Amino acid sequence: MAKFDIVMPKMGESIIEATITRWLKSVGDMVAEDEVICEIATDKVDSEIPSPIEGKLVQLLYKEGDVVPVGKLIAVIDMDGENAVVEAAPAEAAVAPIAAVDTPIAAAENIATAVGQSDRFYSPLVKSIAKEENISFEELESIAGKGKDGRVTKEDILGYLANRKSTPIATTAPQAAPPAPAAKPVAPPVAAPQAPVVTSAVGDTIVEMDRMRKLIADHMVMSTHVSPHVTMFHEVDMNKIVNWRNKVKDGLLKREGEKLTFTPIFMEAAAKALKEFPGVNASVNGYSIILRKNVNIGMAAALPSGNLIVPVIKNADQKNLLGLTKTVNDLADRARNNKLNPDDIQDGTFTITNFGQFGSLTGTPIINQPQVAIMGLGTIHKQPVVIETPEGDVIAIRHRMILSLAFDHRVVDGALGGKFLRRVAEILENFDDTQTI
Repeated sequence: MAKFDIVMPKMGESIIEATITRWLKSVGDMVAEDEVICEIATDKVDSEIPSPIEGKLVQLLYKEGDVVPVGKLIAVIDMDGENAVVEAAPAEAAVAPIAAVDTPIAAAENIATAVGQSDRFYSPLVKSIAKEENISFEELESIAGKGKDGRVTKEDILGYLANRKSTPIATTAPQAAPPAPAAKPVAPPVAAPQAPVVTSAVGDTIVEMDRMRKLIADHMVMSTHVSPHVTMFHEVDMNKIVNWRNKVKDGLLKREGEKLTFTPIFMEAAAKALKEFPGVNASVNGYSIILRKNVNIGMAAALPSGNLIVPVIKNADQKNLLGLTKTVNDLADRARNNKLNPDDIQDGTFTITNFGQFGSLTGTPIINQPQVAIMGLGTIHKQPVVIETPEGDVIAIRHRMILSLAFDHRVVDGALGGKFLRRVAEILENFDDTQTI
């Protein structure tokens, strides 16, 4: 029979696995071309896997709830259609654990192979911590796991590290060495803090985090652990932009059917500044800095559920203001309606988040890994300011806002961060208010 293999698709450089949340087709069902066969979920977005061909589904290799690495075979379709013979899944597929991805978890090169052959599953976060702390494969295997099926959780490995770092190492001084003068005690390395155990009281309501909120929580903690955050602020005069937008927004809505928000204007300014300061449009890999060629700007969007997602405007530096407006509106609308594709949320090189939509003056955002910076937008509000004129200083009412920039101090110093933020402000304050859109 003519078989066609369905594999877990690649959904971005930072996505290495996905959870099969629901099979929409069963073994023996006929499948049309482009018909969805299952729903999947990653730490960034929910998606679907359609069948690229028509035929009969003859084999499913994973169950609902299984976590599957990218590139692994998940189903088989027979293109002979109704005449296809349904085959039982191979015995090893039913019992074999999901293999860990081939990412090193310690300094030794053979650790990745050892983990891949282990009978235990290790999450990407656990492997990342093991790699950073140089935990050997033997050590990792010895850690008692409190997760499902004995899996090692983040709490398990951090608890192990706390004990490991606090255990004194006995040493023997050379016999011939003279007595050394008393030295000041050296503080032991500080282990990652453990979350306190919190008890509920009578009348409290306990709300279990949904899957996306759990992933967001882990991602935020990971980012603060990986990147030393520094945040800078810059106040911007928005009078030109506010007046220009008020003048053209109704015409654009009537002509193009597009609402003109401030977001594409900030996108345009950030894209121009990122081209001038490529060190902010970057990622870190060990002790190497990757300067990104493409300027792909993510925009943090709040979902109706209260969760957060970051769709990405690809090649933002190559779009004019109308193109940015259409792209921003499209992505925002599909984010609200849970219609984003995996490609819509991958390959971001810089992120913008808008605190101002909730009335906040400013904020200190958390970097969206593996990026090295994120810019926050405060609310645009009127305030009295001193204006310099040829006749002298005067006090005027102006539209103002505060930009914030959180950056990874491993690779972005204060000078670079400050220059970039000031450049964004200059572009905004020198906005061409005679242009059309």
